[in-house]
Amino acid sequence: QVQLVESGGGLVQAGGSLRLSCAASGRTFSTYAMGWFRQAQGKEREFVAAISGSRGDTYYTDSVKGRFTISRDNAKNTVYLQMNSLKPDDTAVYYCAASPVMYLTTKYDYWGQGTQVTVSS
Repeated sequence: QVQLVESGGGLVQAGGSLRLSCAASGRTFSTYAMGWFRQAQGKEREFVAAISGSRGDTYYTDSVKGRFTISRDNAKNTVYLQMNSLKPDDTAVYYCAASPVMYLTTKYDYWGQGTQVTVSS
């Protein structure tokens, strides 16, 4: 069982930055693939970024490449999402997720409660 708690969301102007954190419970964090997803109001949850557990390979959806960076600190059981050059279209609830297997879809086993990111124009 893995519990995930996101933090770091908030209100920011377009062009600004935020860093989301996701703290995970459990002693096997380093073996889990971690993902960030987002869900805008009235839309389906979509993949944003993922990082593998072993080698730290990273994957991004096209719309955030070059602006967002996913990273992890296995000693702190935490995964981060650094978001730069934010746009109003990035406004959504952001969720982190964990799974023993890397997915680029919502097939993850464990989910956090989400943190709101609002980008004003």
